[in-house]
Amino acid sequence: MSQYLKQFMQSVAAVALVAAMVPVSADAAQKKRVHRVYSMQKHPSAMRAAIPAKPSYGELAGLHGGSDELALRSAVALVIDQDSREVLFRKNDSAVLPIASITKLMTGVLISEAKLPMDEQITITQEDVDTEKHSSSRLKVGTTLSRNELLQLALMSSENRAAHALGRTYPGGMDKFVELMNAKAQQLGMKDTHYVEPTGLSSKNQSSAHDLATLVNFAYDDSMLRDYTTTPERKVAIGNRTLQFNNTNRLVKRSDWEIGLQKTGYISEAGQCLVMQAKIAGRKLIMVFLDSAGKLSRIADAERVRHWVEKQPQATNAPSTSTVIRQVSG
Repeated sequence: MSQYLKQFMQSVAAVALVAAMVPVSADAAQKKRVHRVYSMQKHPSAMRAAIPAKPSYGELAGLHGGSDELALRSAVALVIDQDSREVLFRKNDSAVLPIASITKLMTGVLISEAKLPMDEQITITQEDVDTEKHSSSRLKVGTTLSRNELLQLALMSSENRAAHALGRTYPGGMDKFVELMNAKAQQLGMKDTHYVEPTGLSSKNQSSAHDLATLVNFAYDDSMLRDYTTTPERKVAIGNRTLQFNNTNRLVKRSDWEIGLQKTGYISEAGQCLVMQAKIAGRKLIMVFLDSAGKLSRIADAERVRHWVEKQPQATNAPSTSTVIRQVSG
């Protein structure tokens, strides 16, 4: 039992003890509090919802303190010109944090490079059910889809069971797949990166902003990954039903954004995360936002960066010397 759940259960016990001491003539507010505690004991789902969320790694490390010139809500941010490799903006870019479903971008890289039969049918099994975060999924156990469909759902809609099934059915099994994820990271020079599974549900999947920028730059060369990560929506036939899956990044539907590749992510330990390759003011940029505070804040941060870049002098098509931090090697 986690320390958060223990604290909550102790609070429940204390309130229940007080409730037992409340006289029959207790006022309405007291009665409501007693009823709420009873309801949470009777309905575990309500109890889980009432447990305080775990602080993110960025919060624990104090990365949300202070401010930056763009007033970003992300604890970590990095903006790089993809062509010149100039760092235009950085914030806590050396921090190593959980990356949530950004993990699936590496999963996609391996599946694409393996050249496996994309029309091969794969069935979701009990092994693919999330037992760590207990996240929901529209892919029920027994659902059979092609490897191609699973890959697109994993990248576009961040489907956890789809990503897990892709790793589970890889030649050599899950252990081999994770081994190759880490080997690929090392090959690309991602020295701060470590993977333990292919979905991002584990907080042990960790990386830095610079490593993720490297991954985005590499993945961008794959036309299938560009297409699958930026598709706004897809309808998939499952049995006698047709389900529509939507992209987790609402910006891909916006006509004022030209996004070449993207991936979102979220678990409580990682906060809201987003990586993108996008063309802004004629420049191809790679943007990384980690541990953003608030459901929509990663999108707002991307907007702030876009507006900031658009205000840069257009004559040289480069940021001022005060905003160029350093050249990215490699």
